[in-house]
Amino acid sequence: MSIDRPYFIVKRFFDIVFSIIGMIISLPVILILVMIFFITGHRSFFFFQTRVGYREKLFTLYKLKTMKDESDAMGVPLPDEKRITKFGRIVRGSSLDELPQLLNVLKGDMSFVGPRPLLKEYLSLYSPQQKRRHLLKPGITGLAQINGRNAISWTKKFEMDVYYVDHVTFFVDFKILILTIMRFFRPVNISQPKTATVDPFNGIN
Repeated sequence: MSIDRPYFIVKRFFDIVFSIIGMIISLPVILILVMIFFITGHRSFFFFQTRVGYREKLFTLYKLKTMKDESDAMGVPLPDEKRITKFGRIVRGSSLDELPQLLNVLKGDMSFVGPRPLLKEYLSLYSPQQKRRHLLKPGITGLAQINGRNAISWTKKFEMDVYYVDHVTFFVDFKILILTIMRFFRPVNISQPKTATVDPFNGIN
């Protein structure tokens, strides 16, 4: 991978400017969503989780919480599909739960476009080729998100992530952003069939 330094400088500039604009615009939306979550029985509204970022640096990812904290008699959390609420499913389906990640972009943990940040538990499962996905900042959206998202295999996702790392340009970023906006109005492949989210990566699928 060989990317000119101006690319990173300009991309970071746009990330800062548009994340600030996005946060200002999205704040009323987030407040409305939080109020609806409260009315529908949620008692916590934000989700914080450690993810892997640029060059495998760990950071805290921010999202709106679309699931309730419900456990069985032994204290074990119920499956995702039983904890997600009807309204939470709508929010997840529209990707509005991703809005707090604008703060991640502003802080420099993420960019608008890049491979999606995944769990730290997956680090030991990647092949050397798959680990190359961490050579760029993770993104709110990316090549895999516009080409099947959670309906495609982990292997295919990682192939797209590495392809993006090797072929990134301003034009590619712009195209991904436009297609992401188009898919916002036609949300598909948010989760795998018969699940509320996606099956975990086990190193082979």
